[in-house]
Amino acid sequence: MGLEIRVLDYGDIELESSFLVLGRDCGRTRRVPVYGFLILGGRYPIVVDTGYRDNAIMETLGMRGLQFHENMIERQLANHGVRVGDVRYVLHTHLHIDHAGKDDHFPMNTTVVINRRELEYSVSGLMHPQYPKPDIIHLVERLHHPGALRLEDLEISGPVELMPGVILEAAGAHTEGSMNVHVETDEGLATICGDVIYDFNDQIIQPQRSFGPEEYQVTGNHGGSKRGEKGAIRKLMYSGAKFLLPVHDKPAKVEGGQVVGRLDMQVPGPVTQSVPRRDWFPA
Repeated sequence: MGLEIRVLDYGDIELESSFLVLGRDCGRTRRVPVYGFLILGGRYPIVVDTGYRDNAIMETLGMRGLQFHENMIERQLANHGVRVGDVRYVLHTHLHIDHAGKDDHFPMNTTVVINRRELEYSVSGLMHPQYPKPDIIHLVERLHHPGALRLEDLEISGPVELMPGVILEAAGAHTEGSMNVHVETDEGLATICGDVIYDFNDQIIQPQRSFGPEEYQVTGNHGGSKRGEKGAIRKLMYSGAKFLLPVHDKPAKVEGGQVVGRLDMQVPGPVTQSVPRRDWFPA
């Protein structure tokens, strides 16, 4: 039987719109969700990303955190009958401020798994202050507790199977050490893709300021080249994954390189919105 993914709601953030999609509504504020993911059906529960530490920490980036009691990670896990101590692995797509803020809620016998390049990048200063001090210091503490931290070298090793049905792969975008998490479900491959994609509609379905349907728009927040960002999105769209799950938008169903549907808070799950296929030919 395949694995299942439950979407965890860690609250929202308000931020400048073009931070999410390059050049979109500059100076205007958007409110977006911050999601994590719970992988169920295997030997142990697995969590992917833990959200941001608290509302105050988002102010360091000029953003507004909207996290309430019901968004606390303990409550989100409890909604699915899981306790913090039940979780065997916490995986990180990357370590930005809104992704690794609750790792210290997990005991040291829960193993946090990240790409080694991401830990290196977090202390390089290249995307400071998106890597807040308390989050990174906690990971250093884990480094000195055997079994509390696992580092992968995905750029060298290629994809790594963490456990049956869960595969880690270097994302090649957003940050230097971002990784994608591939999950085998009964309905096909689901890929948790972090922040390689922020907004399906304005980056992929109807890409902003684009000259073609597959000239995807990049985010306004990345550490590498725009070519690298576009290529990483294309790789996701044509990877064979049936579902893509970013952290700041609802999951999408993908067929033939196009988004054909949107889902809600579980994958596999019902399609809540169909998206028409595009045949875009110049006049």
